[in-house]
Amino acid sequence: MSIQRLRGTADILPDEAPLWRRIESAARREARLYGCREIRTPVFERTELFSRSVGETTDIVSREMYTFPDRGGRSVTLRPEGTAPVVRAYLENALHRTAREARLYYLGPIFRYEKPQAGRQRQHHQFGVEAFGDGGPAIDAEVIELLMRFYEELGMRDLSLLVNTVGCAACRPAFNGRLAAFLASRRPDICEDCRRRSDGNPLRVFDCKSAGCAAVIAEAPRAIESVCPACRVHFDGLRALLDEAGIAHTVRPELVRGIDYYTRTAFEVLAGGLGAQNAVGGGGRYDDLVESLGGPPTPAVGFGTGIERIVMVMAAQGIAAPPPDGAVVSVIAWEPEGIAAGRRALRSLRGAGIPAEMDHRGGSLRSQLRRAHRAAAAYALLVGAAECARGAARLKDMRTGEEREVPLEGIGAAMGRLAPAENRTGVPGGRRPS
Repeated sequence: MSIQRLRGTADILPDEAPLWRRIESAARREARLYGCREIRTPVFERTELFSRSVGETTDIVSREMYTFPDRGGRSVTLRPEGTAPVVRAYLENALHRTAREARLYYLGPIFRYEKPQAGRQRQHHQFGVEAFGDGGPAIDAEVIELLMRFYEELGMRDLSLLVNTVGCAACRPAFNGRLAAFLASRRPDICEDCRRRSDGNPLRVFDCKSAGCAAVIAEAPRAIESVCPACRVHFDGLRALLDEAGIAHTVRPELVRGIDYYTRTAFEVLAGGLGAQNAVGGGGRYDDLVESLGGPPTPAVGFGTGIERIVMVMAAQGIAAPPPDGAVVSVIAWEPEGIAAGRRALRSLRGAGIPAEMDHRGGSLRSQLRRAHRAAAAYALLVGAAECARGAARLKDMRTGEEREVPLEGIGAAMGRLAPAENRTGVPGGRRPS
């Protein structure tokens, strides 16, 4: 049996890669528009980083992390979420001293050992933004606006923004006590996981997917009913700012997200028509996380959105994908006299930034034209013995069949003027990146 990819992973094939680049390019553009700078963190970290930040009782830490000892006996974990590594890098590299109000973004893989589902593999990919140093609701609204603009740029429709407040260190303990007391009174009616959660971190019962617990959880108290005046003012301010920006939203009192570090704002974006697996992104405020990892008190807010889920939404909504990558020009030399001239033309085209290819195995003119057609080349440059004798080549438009004679000398510069703008690579004389 041949070696196959592991369950929960996926190959991004050449025909799919242009869509991924389009999504990643949109992410970078929107992040830069909002003053964010890119950060790249390692794909594995010390396990303690996630157990201290994400929370021991969360599903992520208790059952979904890829954790193993390295050769030095240290416990390391493949990155299960993006925020904690960014906070660690923010502190370790002293960004909090030079840019305390930093706005950062990342693109990269996330690893969770969970049941693979639509748009969510065990290795999936995220675009995320983290904004440090501003404790007001305006930055929450701006981060949400960035996320919604990103989706809009991709052409995504039928999106719903859900918002909630989960309180802060001042009011959360009282709410946890109320919730724990309620769950204790209904202990026989909830699953074993929820009993465990109610003892250690009752807020996590809102993560339960068990149908048997749903009726009980529907009657449970909600954090929004118990928040302190400061949290209420913050949440009302956020909603007013979202209204001001024209961003429709719905308050969802049971929304808590699956990570312990959230404070005050929590939000999630759902896509219509996808069934149960309809969450495409979300995030919230985490004002205590930087301090809990050894830094100064630093308010922060951010989001993460899964790229695989975005790809799924775009496909379901019929959003056209970019054309597959391919050569703009297929250089065809079918006679010995044309081969060296064909190679020189190939180098000239590539030097001008025009994607070009040549079948060095040779073959008949007809077979090489069929190959150029299969490769979806825009042009075929025909270099035969007769053409070489005139210092020229025949340029064939593969869409119309029209042919014209062009000089071989300076063919790259000439094609830079002829090639359609969408077929250029962005180097001088060549094509823009997709």
